[in-house]
Order: sequence, then structure tokens, then C-alpha cells
Amino acid sequence: MKPPTRDVVRSFDGAELAVHRLGEGEPLLLLHGLFSDAQTNWIRFGHAARLAAAGRAVFMPDLRAHGRSGKPHDAAAYPPDVLARDVAAMVRHYGWDRFDLAGFSLGARTAARCVINGLLPRRLALVGMGLEGLTGWDRRAAFFLDAIDRFENVRQGDPAFMAVSFMKTMKVDRLAARLLLQSVADAEPAQLAAALTMPVLVLCGNDDRDNGSPERLAALLPDARLQFIPGTHMSSVARPEMGEELARFFG
Repeated sequence: MKPPTRDVVRSFDGAELAVHRLGEGEPLLLLHGLFSDAQTNWIRFGHAARLAAAGRAVFMPDLRAHGRSGKPHDAAAYPPDVLARDVAAMVRHYGWDRFDLAGFSLGARTAARCVINGLLPRRLALVGMGLEGLTGWDRRAAFFLDAIDRFENVRQGDPAFMAVSFMKTMKVDRLAARLLLQSVADAEPAQLAAALTMPVLVLCGNDDRDNGSPERLAALLPDARLQFIPGTHMSSVARPEMGEELARFFG
């Protein structure tokens, strides 16, 4: 299979978004997690290749403030729901009227906000996500904001050590990341139940409760299926089962 190609898409405010593409067929949009990028979540461990082999055209943006996409340092570049607005701009750019959508962690939260705001994917996968991760973001964001603020002083044994280590590995732009974290909006359970009516796969590591209860999330949605794969929040992304379950759902 050919390696991924990369497009540059201008968002609603002119910010440049890098979109990695692989495969041919109906479009499937994959959104990565916080401090990560398309390469780390979707390409490195073969998930994108698995989905492309199943006959999908896989589109994988680096979200704003991540990867090869723009990382503006102006607070005005991070209005509420900015990531959902970026995704809507991508859908308009490519002119899709039929597409599927999946996201891991922050990507799952963004995908849910996209649907609440009016995007209508045929099918939706929320990966590494529980109900509390969608309805109680303020507490989760506070943890990461604290990790950014104490970045140089966090040592092994600190609850923020793993987050800081990952930020260092990914060479995260901390100013842009801090602004982005403050732009993410919560959802009410009633909003989720009313908006996410398409078939939904709630896919989670069996030892992953970083974003709350996947069981409660699946029970809330009218047409959701819950599936577990091996791993924690971080390790499940490296498991082949993730790509296999996504290919089974979207294939």
C-alpha cells in the first residue's frame, strides 16, 4: 500500500490544518487524542492501513495546536468548540455528503461536539471515552492545565508525570495547547442522547477509565454498541484490536 499523502486545508479562520490521507473509497474521518497526532494514533500502529485495506478513504487531520497543523499563540484563535469548527471546515472543503467519523479521547470528545453542532456522519465511533469525559471536561482540563503550568517541576511519582512525559516526547507547543484546552466545551447527557442517534461504537480498553464509564455512555445513546479491547487508555492505541474493531464497524 502507498504511504499516506498530506493535504493542507484552511479552516474557518484561515488556520492551516494538515490532513493525512490513505486509501480509496467512502471517506472515514479519524480524530486523534490530546497532545498526539495522526501519525501516533492512527498510522504508526497500522490502524489507518487496516481501514484502508477494508475499502475506506481514511482522512486523519492533525488537530489545531498539534502535529503539522497551525499552532497560533493568539487567544482569539481558540473560540469555544474550535476543534469542532475545524472539522466542519474540513467536511466543507472536501464536499462530503456521506462520511463516517471516529475519534480517540480528545478526538472522541471533538466528534461528539461535531454532531451536537450539526454534522451528520452515518456512523460514529467514540474510542477511549466514557460519559464523564464528555459531560465533565472542566475537571479533566484542569489536570492537564496544571501539568502544563508545572511542566519543568514534575518528577516521577507525580500524578502528572505521564502527561508531561508524553508532552515532551511529542514536543508539544505548551502555549498553544493551553489555549486549546480552554476552548473545549462540555455536553449535557440530554444533548448527547438527542444528537448522537446514528449507530455508535463505544470502543475502550478494558482497563481504561481515564474518561469515565464507557458502559454509562453506551447505555445513554439510543443506538450504541459497547466493545472492549485489551489495554489502558495509552496502551490500547497500540493494540491491533483497535484497528480490527474499527474496520469491523466501518467496513
